[in-house]
Amino acid sequence: ARDRIQSINPYVELDLYPLRLTTSNAIEIIDKYDVVADGTDNFATRYLVNDACVLTGTPNVFASIFRFDGQVAIFGAPGGPCYRCIFPEPPPPESVPNCAEGGVLGVLPGMLGTMQATEVIKLLLGIGEPLIGKMLIVDALSMNFRTLKGGKDPECSLCGERPTQEGLIDYEAFCSSPSTETPTLNTQHQDHMFFGPQVPSVSVIDLKKKKDAGDDFFLLDVRQPEEQQISDIGGHLIPMDQLADRLSELEAYREKDIIVMCRTGSRSAFAVQWLQQQGFKGSFNLEGGIVAWSRKVDSSVSVY
Repeated sequence: ARDRIQSINPYVELDLYPLRLTTSNAIEIIDKYDVVADGTDNFATRYLVNDACVLTGTPNVFASIFRFDGQVAIFGAPGGPCYRCIFPEPPPPESVPNCAEGGVLGVLPGMLGTMQATEVIKLLLGIGEPLIGKMLIVDALSMNFRTLKGGKDPECSLCGERPTQEGLIDYEAFCSSPSTETPTLNTQHQDHMFFGPQVPSVSVIDLKKKKDAGDDFFLLDVRQPEEQQISDIGGHLIPMDQLADRLSELEAYREKDIIVMCRTGSRSAFAVQWLQQQGFKGSFNLEGGIVAWSRKVDSSVSVY
């Protein structure tokens, strides 16, 4: 990579780090630079980079690709959200295929890389409107570009009003092991929590059959609005933290089926557990959430 860059522009100053970025060196390395461009391909490093950038006050120009989709955003810039504001918890390891399994359109890395470089230049020169508080979604199949807005989360564990995380953590454990904390209904975005007893569930194939047959059921989406903007399969949006206050919207389906969905099927499992306690006995969790729907039913639905 160094040789290729220098062959293009021999006047670029390059610092090589022939080592793995870890909790022991991330702060020291990242603190030396004005901007970080994150092109990592695993969640553990992605959260490590985000957290180190927030703790050092370094803007993080983020890009990711999967199949035919890409995302570009700036995290950790003054006044803007960090990666945890949008994705507080990683998905279960088995729910997201790697590039070898899911595949990536060959031109996407180049497309997203140049967009990422553009955002870096805008930040350094102080020009234009950088993607702070916004995420650019690229659908290469339709060549559709969308810009979604997502602000800073006041409840963010790292950069919120009352942060609970003061330093770097064990990211391999964070991204591979379920949390053992007892959840509450107001917990937001929890995508890998432990819920105790299994809850009734349906597969994404079952959901598609119900939709195709025109069955009478209520599809409840407990994600955040910015998540639904990225990928929407027609659910009625009531974010997890609003569910208790908006329970009346479900009354007509108290004796009917309610299928609850989220990103990976974890938040929705908790919602089902809570709904059943409120007397909604026909509540079911959508196994695997929107990620499973994209993998098994409709690959045009964006995965994030």
